[in-house]
Amino acid sequence: MSFSPRPPDPVTPDAPVTVPRPLITQQWLDLTFIHWAVDPAVVVPLLPAGTTPDTLDGSTFVGLVAFRMHRVGWLRLPGVPYLGTFPETNVRLYSVDAQGRRGVVFRSLDASRLVPVLMGRAGFGLPYVWSRMTVRTEGPTVTYESTRRWPGPRGAHSRIVVRPGPRVVEPTELEHFLTARWGMHTAFFGAPAYLPNVHPRWPLYEAELIECEEDLVAAAGLPAPDGDPISVLYSPGVPVRFGRPVRPAGIPTP
Repeated sequence: MSFSPRPPDPVTPDAPVTVPRPLITQQWLDLTFIHWAVDPAVVVPLLPAGTTPDTLDGSTFVGLVAFRMHRVGWLRLPGVPYLGTFPETNVRLYSVDAQGRRGVVFRSLDASRLVPVLMGRAGFGLPYVWSRMTVRTEGPTVTYESTRRWPGPRGAHSRIVVRPGPRVVEPTELEHFLTARWGMHTAFFGAPAYLPNVHPRWPLYEAELIECEEDLVAAAGLPAPDGDPISVLYSPGVPVRFGRPVRPAGIPTP
């Protein structure tokens, strides 16, 4: 079975049509989205200033997202083949700010290249972690493995095995809520900021979770998942363009 991306669709209606002067370009490939419901009160202390939990039917969610980052490029420069291409697994939450911008908040981002880890931590204040990682496609299954190196907690790990299934023709409200995100809330040089992005509509597939052994969620300061996830999805990926950080009041950074 092949999971090659189809030609890009137009962006979904609530996505930005473009980002002026893209800051970063990249591709996200071979993604698996795993989500559990969580009480919004649990995540309030973990969100940046100026944001609150984004909820659906009274719940918010914690996501474990594993994928391959491909050819990260800066300021319209071509993507870097080696340093810009690596496995990544992140733990993320869902947020909304006073301007109504819905986004994600990263609690951890495991990546296998040290230079991007250092740049992400120093330049964007993102909780990148250097890890030993692999992504393998074997027959109908995709396997993601990671073990932390630095800064820790050293040895925190994940092993995820999924079997992609039928195409999701029309995402449910929950699937749209979890995947149709057009920016992240973070701190840029110590000040709260929103970093917008734009990409084609996700090609999504149902996915069977064959194995999920991990302690990354707990290491990110959240309760360890209890029970089966509420959603498991796979995507072959999309190209992505990030705009420049925007202050909470909507004024671009200098």
